[in-house]
Amino acid sequence: YLKPDKDKKSKFKTAVKKKTLNPEYNEEFVYEIKHNELAKKTLEITVWDRDIGKTNDFVGGVQLGINSKGERLKHWFDTLKTTDQKYERWHTLSAELIPEPDEY
Repeated sequence: YLKPDKDKKSKFKTAVKKKTLNPEYNEEFVYEIKHNELAKKTLEITVWDRDIGKTNDFVGGVQLGINSKGERLKHWFDTLKTTDQKYERWHTLSAELIPEPDEY
């Protein structure tokens, strides 16, 4: 999600990676947004373990935005500085990110 997003229109779902607790994703997604609005947004990425007949387990997540810290904040600032360049970085998922329960 690109938050805030009251209508949940920014949701992007990757392909499901079956039978692994260490999924690797190599997917790209694009948000059409004005550059001056992007600085007010936070990109939230979450990973879930889905088991048939059980509740989904939150594996971890990452947030990139103005309230991020360290490498995540640097990544966010790099993307805001230059609009015509792609910035790719690896980020470790955090178990501390608590998504809103009604979103999933």
